[in-house]
Amino acid sequence: MGMQGPLSGIRVLELGNYIAAPTTGRLLADFGAEVIKVERPGTGDELRKWRLFRGETSMLWRTMNRNKKCITLDLRSDEGRAIALDLARQSDVVIENFRPGTLEKWGLGPEQLTQARPDLVLVRVSAYGQTGPYRDRPGFGAVAEALGGLRLLTGDPDRPPARVGISLGDTVAGLYATIGVLMSLLRREQGKHEPGKIVDVALYEAVFSMMESLLPDYEAYGVLRERTGGRMEGLAPSNTYRCRDDKWVVIAGNGDAIFRRLMTVLDRTDLRDDPELATNPGRWQRRDELDAAISAWTGDRGIDEVLGLLDEAGVPAGPIYDAADISKDPHFLARGMLQRREVRDGEENFGPVAFPGVVPRLDSEPAEIRWLGPELGEHNDEVLGELLGLDEQARRELRGKQVI
Repeated sequence: MGMQGPLSGIRVLELGNYIAAPTTGRLLADFGAEVIKVERPGTGDELRKWRLFRGETSMLWRTMNRNKKCITLDLRSDEGRAIALDLARQSDVVIENFRPGTLEKWGLGPEQLTQARPDLVLVRVSAYGQTGPYRDRPGFGAVAEALGGLRLLTGDPDRPPARVGISLGDTVAGLYATIGVLMSLLRREQGKHEPGKIVDVALYEAVFSMMESLLPDYEAYGVLRERTGGRMEGLAPSNTYRCRDDKWVVIAGNGDAIFRRLMTVLDRTDLRDDPELATNPGRWQRRDELDAAISAWTGDRGIDEVLGLLDEAGVPAGPIYDAADISKDPHFLARGMLQRREVRDGEENFGPVAFPGVVPRLDSEPAEIRWLGPELGEHNDEVLGELLGLDEQARRELRGKQVI
């Protein structure tokens, strides 16, 4: 895709921090939008220090803010607010994820932004949304995952609720915000845009939307879902199994025809031909028995043999990978999901280091990462000078006042 892309010509002003709004900015930038990310002077986005093993800038920052232009701007100052409005005037989209009311307090609320540009698409990501009794509460993705129902179902039934190991709530909210941007741009292109309309994304709602039939199962049947560990409620056999070499494999044999093929591979024709196990409801009732049979089979074999036999039989199965496994997997490489770039953390230069590729693919060739998350204020001169026309003297004065 090179420097072009389906969003080439779209300019986005990103006022958000952490994960959620920056995920939206990253996705738009991946597909050609010019994304200008605003950070606090001096310290920048806190994500720069998250998961920082050494140096000054984390690989998490480099990943989440790739393909963006980064400037510093004090949005609390009069000069910073004026510059932000000038940038909004020349942007198609503004994304923010402050607590509701924060932009209004700074004089950068929807009224001021749409005065600057009436056809502006404004995306607001927050923990609880812009309305409702919880709107003013602080909250991160972890809290949203709890409120939205995900945490209760994550982990083993005899252990406390767990998290999935990534900022899932934030990321899903960022995906929904991206959908909102694209729909709003389409409506604008069709001449249907109404000034003042806001894309309002709540983290807890993004999580709740993934919970499938959690709520209707309760209201219709009085069923309260519980944690099931590696299993999926009501589906069997589908679980994680240990192999002889202490590797773990996920086997999904819960389709009726797939179950028969799996039992054939296991040489368990007694289970394969048992009429009680012909459909999922019966298999779920005997899930412990089925898991014991599969575990006995995988425990006698190395993971390569297990995967080979299951693949040959057409049974969905896959190894549980860590980062070392992913980094050398040929399929990840062939699909452009391992894009290696030179990078530094402030102390050391690394290279080449693999970063996740661009999703989804729109062409036969995967899109390329143009650059990694920039240094703090790296694009101040380009954006403020070339786009807004502020000369060197004006920029020097703004630096002296710590506005940029």
